[in-house]
Amino acid sequence: MAGSQKESYKKIFAKIKEHHTWFANSIPLIASENIPSPAVREAIVSDFGNRYAEGWPGERVYAGCTYIDDVEFECIKLAKRLYKAKFADVRPISGVVANLVIYSAFSNPGDVMLAPSIPAGGHISHGKKEHSGTAGLVHGLDIEFYPFDAQEMTIDVDKTKKKVAELKKSGRLAKIAMFGGSLFLFPHPVKELSDFLKGYGVHINYDAAHVAGLIAGGRFQNPLREGADTMTMSTHKTLFGPQGGLVLGSEEHAEQIKKATFPGLTSSHHINNMAAKAVAFAEALEFGKAYADQVIKNAKTLAVALSDAGFKVLGERRGFTESHQIAVNVLDYSDGGKVEADLEKANIIVNRQLIPGDIKAGRNYFHPGGIRLGVSEITRLGMKKDQMCEIAGLIRQVVIEKKDPKKLLPRIKALRKNYQKVRFCFDDKLGAYEYVRLR
Repeated sequence: MAGSQKESYKKIFAKIKEHHTWFANSIPLIASENIPSPAVREAIVSDFGNRYAEGWPGERVYAGCTYIDDVEFECIKLAKRLYKAKFADVRPISGVVANLVIYSAFSNPGDVMLAPSIPAGGHISHGKKEHSGTAGLVHGLDIEFYPFDAQEMTIDVDKTKKKVAELKKSGRLAKIAMFGGSLFLFPHPVKELSDFLKGYGVHINYDAAHVAGLIAGGRFQNPLREGADTMTMSTHKTLFGPQGGLVLGSEEHAEQIKKATFPGLTSSHHINNMAAKAVAFAEALEFGKAYADQVIKNAKTLAVALSDAGFKVLGERRGFTESHQIAVNVLDYSDGGKVEADLEKANIIVNRQLIPGDIKAGRNYFHPGGIRLGVSEITRLGMKKDQMCEIAGLIRQVVIEKKDPKKLLPRIKALRKNYQKVRFCFDDKLGAYEYVRLR
């Protein structure tokens, strides 16, 4: 038995190391991922990860938090500065938990929430119970979807106003209006709807999980200035921190948010990741504008190059994208699931994506009509216009020309050769995917 356990032990580390090597020779285009700096990685492996710090800093349930409290106060200060917010709770351990904080603080089970549907870009944490969505399944919210304009790829303002009025008449007025999403090409109409929704007493939350880094860099939109009461996010997509969550708002909402976070939804809140968030916030304050500018340039360049290569890129009427994401209808060639698998064989990592019209056509998440691409990680590695055009050509060869994906591997390895360090950070001594052995 001991020999078997030792073999498993060795296998685990071998596979982790293989993963690092694989990604060092891949084109990572998952829109919900990014690569952290060496400094963020250092914070993650610190002893903070072995400790408990239940409660608000300075008011802990546990001893031993002297330095943890100092770091958490610094983390809060940096988060507030980064987003020009009056209040920040840095303890949620994920974007989903951050959304649950809002549901718990500002609604009760059975209340109605307005949110985007998943084919229209919504996230599963906004979803209905029958779809196993977090809002419905965990908190018991009754979800109503925003009317969606598929041509403009955003929420339809006029139809939303009519729907809210109808919900009011039927005694089902929404308690929360959730903006933001998972497929997120263009800003949502927060400014256009905020006064109207507040006139009905609706709490407005903006889920910035995907675009938090763009907002921090002064791009995309500024929800807290446009009328959102609160803003939630994960901290590892366009915001290049560790996996974790964040809730922002005003002092008016502070106590409700704090109590929902602890003791409501967290015990110890992954203290090492909290410290890593603080590092990422400092990096974003220093480098965030330049990074956000380059992300959007890269996304637009890749979208145009894919369109020129023959793909049906969504959002053409509005210039394809204003975020880090590109959405492509691939039904002329296969389906999103098959395309995802074929591209992975070429070390091009994308994800399949439900797009408007999929559900009515009987397609599902395993075989949807689209793929979603994100440029957050490749931008952090230093790639720019020429590399976007080359990537579009490689994708065309796999999807349209049906070339053997494995024959493209040498080209992809050559493309990655000069992009092995993390940019937009204070320290870059460690390679982006360099394996660190501690044993």
